[in-house]
Amino acid sequence: MVERVPALERVPDSLRIASINVNGIRAAVRNGMLDWLESADIDIMALQEVRATAEQLHAVLPGWEIVNDEAVAKGRAGVAVVSRVAPQAVRTELGDDSIDSAGRWLETDFDLGGSTLTLVSAYVHSGAVGTPKQDAKWVFLDAMEQRMPQLAADGALALIMGDLNVGHRELDIRNWRGNVKNAGFLPRERAYFDRFLGEAGAPVDGVDGSTGTGLGWVDVGRRFHGEVDGPYTWWSSRGKAFDNDTGWRIDYHLATPALAERVRGYWIGRAASWDTRWSDHAPVVAEYAV
Repeated sequence: MVERVPALERVPDSLRIASINVNGIRAAVRNGMLDWLESADIDIMALQEVRATAEQLHAVLPGWEIVNDEAVAKGRAGVAVVSRVAPQAVRTELGDDSIDSAGRWLETDFDLGGSTLTLVSAYVHSGAVGTPKQDAKWVFLDAMEQRMPQLAADGALALIMGDLNVGHRELDIRNWRGNVKNAGFLPRERAYFDRFLGEAGAPVDGVDGSTGTGLGWVDVGRRFHGEVDGPYTWWSSRGKAFDNDTGWRIDYHLATPALAERVRGYWIGRAASWDTRWSDHAPVVAEYAV
C-alpha cells in the first residue's frame, strides 16, 4: 500500500526534479518504479511515454498531484507532470494545429514563494529517415525553437525535460559513427541543439553547416558531467547494450541560464542490472535551489 504523498506546507530550500521516460507507466509500476520513487525522494516528475489515461495515472500513483496530456492514438506517447503540490497553470499547445503536440508537450507553472517556475515535459518524435515520422519530428523541433525564447524571456526560471530523441554530440552516443545517418543523430537534428544551447543572440554554426541564432539554454547534464562519454540514459534491447553500456544520452534537463545557476546536483538513476530495470530509459534527476 502506497501512503499519500504529503503536500509541501512551505517553500523548501531545494527541489528534486526528475525526468523519466517510463515506457508505459503501468508496466513501470508493476516492475518496481514505486520502490525507486520512495528511495529517490522526488518532488516533481516529468514523465514521457506514459501510455495511460488520467484515471489510470491516479490509480498507480496515488496521493500525487497529476496533470497529463494524452496522445490521440490510444496506448501511444503521452506526457505528464507529477508533483507534491498542484501547478498553478497548465498548457499543452505548441504552435498551431499543424503540430502534433498531443501527448508530447506539457507546460506547467509552479508558484514557489512568489517566483514562477515553468516545467515542461516533452517527448520528441523518434523519427525515421525519409518517412512522415521524420517530417513530424522536423515540425516539432521547429516549434520548440520558436517556443523556447518565449519561455526564457526576462530571466525566467524554466526547465524543459524529457526524452528529446536526439543525441547532441559524439559524447552522447557510444556508437556515434554507426548512427550519423540514422534518426536521433542526424546532423540536422543535432544542429537544433547547437542553436538551443548556443550563446543567446549570437550566431551559431550548426554541425550540419547551417547558420542560426543561439537561444542560450543550458544542458544541465553536460555542464555537470563535463567532457566525458555519456553518461547514457537509454540502451537498446538488442544484444548486451545495457551490460556493455552501449547507450545514448537522449533524456535531458534543458534549463534557462537563471535556473541553471541553481543546480545543486545531477545524476542518472541507472539500474544496477538489466533485470532490475523498470524502463528502458533511466531517470534523470537534478536538484535545484529555490
